[in-house]
Amino acid sequence: MHKHVEWDDPGSASVERYYKDHPQDYPEPHEGSIISARFRGFSVRVRVDARVEDTSIGEVVALIAADNGRREQSVGDLALGDTVRLPDALRAMEPRHPAADDDQD
Repeated sequence: MHKHVEWDDPGSASVERYYKDHPQDYPEPHEGSIISARFRGFSVRVRVDARVEDTSIGEVVALIAADNGRREQSVGDLALGDTVRLPDALRAMEPRHPAADDDQD
């Protein structure tokens, strides 16, 4: 059984929005793919176990703070290991986190 999640709107980080202009390059998830979404200010990585129409079903494998890259075991009622459904329309690009050795001017 999967956990119901109210995913954040990906806004400008939307995978669908990006590939709207590049449909030939759209990477449709498949079993084993790692895809991302946003939830309460965190980037959530999901390993795809199955696909049903335009929705991936899989295990949460990472919860990463979008602002600084900090990893958590849980956010609200979402935790590592939970099985979730992630519609393609709510997939999000991964945010870039500055590396520890990046120059901070």
